[in-house]
Amino acid sequence: MTSRAPEPVGAYPYTRRVGNLLFLSGVGPRQRGQKAIPGVELDDEGNVVSYDFESQCHAVFQNVRYILEEAGAEWDDLVDVTVFLTNMKDDFPIYNRLYAEYFATAQPCRTTLEINCLPTPIAIELKCIAAINNEQ
Repeated sequence: MTSRAPEPVGAYPYTRRVGNLLFLSGVGPRQRGQKAIPGVELDDEGNVVSYDFESQCHAVFQNVRYILEEAGAEWDDLVDVTVFLTNMKDDFPIYNRLYAEYFATAQPCRTTLEINCLPTPIAIELKCIAAINNEQ
């Protein structure tokens, strides 16, 4: 468990380590201890009225960093990132630009998929694998 990343929305761990591989469960932009999602405006029924995708990207990357650090890994240990977007057409250019900034030195493999929806009203989620030193 981590004290900085958002609480899981189900019965699963943040990470699972197998040998020198660290598998992260899907990570979204929510903030620990808050129900509000960065950059998301909801109506009274919980439907998304508008969202700031760039805010969500920054929050997701920060949450991944928190989880890695608390598991004894670093950003540069990432070897594979699977990205789930709910609006590829509008959000991919923003995501691609920010990804290039955040991953300027770390160059993990990447797969980006558009999906219909995520379990909470978010527009992005990352699934990551890191390779860490066995001595950590």
